[in-house]
Amino acid sequence: MPDSRRFTHIDEGFVCAVCGQDVPPLRYTARNHCRKCLCSLHVDINPGDRLNTCGGVLRPVGIEKGKKALRIVSRCDKCGTTVRNITAQDDDYDVILTLSARGAYENMGTM
Repeated sequence: MPDSRRFTHIDEGFVCAVCGQDVPPLRYTARNHCRKCLCSLHVDINPGDRLNTCGGVLRPVGIEKGKKALRIVSRCDKCGTTVRNITAQDDDYDVILTLSARGAYENMGTM
């Protein structure tokens, strides 16, 4: 299990491998997902270390409420691992709302 206390601050811009969006650095924390489609690559064991050899696409499957911010729940297309990332201020809020509504709808049967 990853140690959340081990955080390597990498705030680089990139071109999203999924949607082609040019994603700039955040400037206030480490950028780890596309602001348009919310996808990322499964490249970290601990945040920012770039030591995971999987390299699969982490696709958003849900949204969770965290202590200070919403978290994107993503699942790797290649290995099936689920990871959570804090949302960024410039993330596409329409995508976040869609994921949130989908989760609420799927959980209605468990109430």
